Amino acid sequence: MKTEDCFRLGSILKTKGLKGEMQLYIDFEDADTIKIKSLFVDIAGKLVPYFVSSIKFLQKNQAYLYLEDVDTIEKAAMLVKKDIYLPNKVKPKKKKEEFTLKDVKGFIAVDETHGELGEILDVVEYPQQLIASVNFKNKEVLFPLNVDIIKGIDVDGGEIYIALPDGLLDVYLES
Repeated sequence: MKTEDCFRLGSILKTKGLKGEMQLYIDFEDADTIKIKSLFVDIAGKLVPYFVSSIKFLQKNQAYLYLEDVDTIEKAAMLVKKDIYLPNKVKPKKKKEEFTLKDVKGFIAVDETHGELGEILDVVEYPQQLIASVNFKNKEVLFPLNVDIIKGIDVDGGEIYIALPDGLLDVYLES
């Protein structure tokens, strides 16, 4: 399993008790709605599969976890501070009303003047705004995601329609 085929559920914070129980930090909303039978632990850049004996969700972002074959504090301690992943196929789908601008990653950006710019490779949040990144004519082009630039979003079709400010593309393509 590759990292791009998975989503990060959270990370293992610390051990709890002597029988291999671990405390998790969950950074994925609605994780308690997923039936988790197995998961992957990132060990030295490789995703290692583990079967889940039990998982108890405590609060919004915490859970206790028992894994099969991890039955001592020593075995559990080796997994502390490691990220945990689940396959994308078990990731809950967002409802349309839960859609945010961060979700346009992977959408195709279509400019009014220049046409299709390409796939949005990343959306980064800065204190004042969100910035999208596309690869256009082998150059990374950054543009803000705000009401002045976004003209429409086709959630089902995976496209975002924008009107870039005059000269913005020229700045990237000149060098």
